[in-house]
Amino acid sequence: MDRRSFLRASTVGAAGAAAASTLAAPAYAQGNRTLTMVTTWPRGLAGVWDSVERVANNITAATDGQITVEPRAAGELVGALESFDAVVSGQADMYHGADYYWVGQHPAWAYFTAVPFGMTAPEIMTWYYGGDGMALHHELGDVFGVRAFIAGQTGAQGGGWFRNEVTSADDFNGLKFRMPGLGGEALSKLGASVQVLPGGEIYQALSTGALDATEWIGPWSDEKLGLQEVCDYYYPAGFHEPGAALSVGMNLEVFNSLTASQQKIVEMACADAHQANYAQFIFNNGPALERLTSGGTQVREFSEDVWDAFGAASIELLNGYTSDDLFKKIHDSAQASLRSSSGWLDVSDSAYSRQRNRVLASM
Repeated sequence: MDRRSFLRASTVGAAGAAAASTLAAPAYAQGNRTLTMVTTWPRGLAGVWDSVERVANNITAATDGQITVEPRAAGELVGALESFDAVVSGQADMYHGADYYWVGQHPAWAYFTAVPFGMTAPEIMTWYYGGDGMALHHELGDVFGVRAFIAGQTGAQGGGWFRNEVTSADDFNGLKFRMPGLGGEALSKLGASVQVLPGGEIYQALSTGALDATEWIGPWSDEKLGLQEVCDYYYPAGFHEPGAALSVGMNLEVFNSLTASQQKIVEMACADAHQANYAQFIFNNGPALERLTSGGTQVREFSEDVWDAFGAASIELLNGYTSDDLFKKIHDSAQASLRSSSGWLDVSDSAYSRQRNRVLASM
């Protein structure tokens, strides 16, 4: 079965299953309830696990303990990349992860984390909360029986850690590189041998030579993971995740069993975690980069020919998926919002930042 036929078949089948399951959703009974949250993260992993705990604590506190969320780290109940299936099947109540891990289910999931040459964190927020991003997230989730909300934000992610300096796009040919989502698919067009590994497996893969290079998140989380111990070169700017959202997805039957006020609490708990997580990453990345640099990490920037290769591969990839109606609907909405918001941000925020930094540097 070709990809488009598979997407059509899986979409129709999952939509029918979701509809059938929600018809019989039970009313939420009075009393306390514990919901199991599986995650794609190791317990305690800097930044991402903080978002997990904030969502869980928010829901428990705001419901006065009627709902207790019990987070389970990757591997404690299911494997990191099995979290989506566990929630869809009802094995777990909800997940916390990066939705681009589910592009094998449908490539449009990537838009609710990041797509190559896509939106920065402020632009994602504009589309999600000011435009129709949230509604489209729900429309996609309904196909699979999941109600999802963005619930974390890493900001711009680094281009990656490399054993050897990147001097041209040719250096990616044959490179064993860890990168999930559509960014990884774009990189494979440059000849890279792309692998999708959860965060807890990256360090060992680099140590044993199973990987030549990797991206993770940013200086703070990458330092905590110890990537500077196994790679000498770090590229802070990357093409694949200019602003990466994290998400919570709840089994739709479970979500529909909650009262209206409890559903709103879940939504608001996720929004709060999204905002707080973004601030947390930005606050910690600058000092971490200074520590890495002083510790011997070689900080580099990709050349323009490498950026051009990234761009060509990314555009080809995204255009190739627009034959799927739902992907195209989400893609077109995100692109329209990006064009609108980036035009204003470029002449306002970006122009101000350039002038502010110039003036302050001269004082």
